[in-house]
Amino acid sequence: MSATTDPLRDPGGLPAGGPGSGMPAPAADPLARARPANLWRDTLGNIFRQRSAIIGAIILAILVMTAIFAPVIATHNPNQQLLGREQGIIKRSPPCVHALGCPATKPQHILGVDGNFRDVFSRVVFGARTSLAIGFAAIGFAIVVGSLIGMIAGYVGGWTDNVLMRLMDVILAFPSLLLAIAIVTAAGPSLVNALLAIGIVSVPIYARVVRSSVLSAREADYVTASRALGESGIGILLRRIMPNSLTPLVVQGTLGIGGAVLEIAALTFVGVTGSLDVPEWGSMISIESQQLFNAPHVILAPGLAITLTVLAFNLLGDGLRDALDPRLNR
Repeated sequence: MSATTDPLRDPGGLPAGGPGSGMPAPAADPLARARPANLWRDTLGNIFRQRSAIIGAIILAILVMTAIFAPVIATHNPNQQLLGREQGIIKRSPPCVHALGCPATKPQHILGVDGNFRDVFSRVVFGARTSLAIGFAAIGFAIVVGSLIGMIAGYVGGWTDNVLMRLMDVILAFPSLLLAIAIVTAAGPSLVNALLAIGIVSVPIYARVVRSSVLSAREADYVTASRALGESGIGILLRRIMPNSLTPLVVQGTLGIGGAVLEIAALTFVGVTGSLDVPEWGSMISIESQQLFNAPHVILAPGLAITLTVLAFNLLGDGLRDALDPRLNR
């Protein structure tokens, strides 16, 4: 009686494809050796592949570190008038750096001196604190309030949706800067009121973003299943629907902070935020607005700081949009 032949073994009794079998080894399954998918790792990988996001993040990191370590980086007290404290100081004197050939007999000021005998470099450094803090706080306020309005309008629907969205349309009907000036004028000139004004005029943007996300996810199968299992409406909103709104909120918020920095500079430039002595880039430009040709450094320095800040947030926002949008990922 003949022995049964094993199709996976060669005539010599060795496994097919094994050493000495004379047959090629079976190809390894590429899926078996692939790394498991990881949402955070893949997302960070997409972000790091966006050159604009990397450049924006680097510029923003430098600005944030400058704001945090402003007392260490600044060479002078930003509010101190140096007349009578330094020998040979001149009003609106140009930049003087001894290492670059400026005479040692002149006091050193990296970006020069303004019309009140204050060091421009120190005021620009401390101005990063004011501008970035107001930008983050104003957009954070707008995101929180706008998200609440958008969630309620999109999930409840009906007349509630109509009332809330028409209110948002009324706010959007006004030019944002003019509406912010009106709010600050009515509430009283101060940086806090300017912060609230910028946040209020930005609320409709985030309310509409969240509402659109809620409307698109409200009838999804996983939401219907959660509702059938008895999950509360708040639980569905917070655990099922809102995670889908995080990506557009992050992108819009990143772009919005740059706009908020520009708006606070505009508000301080027109003088509706109270004292102009607070180191803030817009106030620095406002005080010296007539000196563009006589002493351009006192205007160009804070203007360049505003430009870099807005550019950093715009580059970061564009990079995040490209990295987080599944329709743009390949």
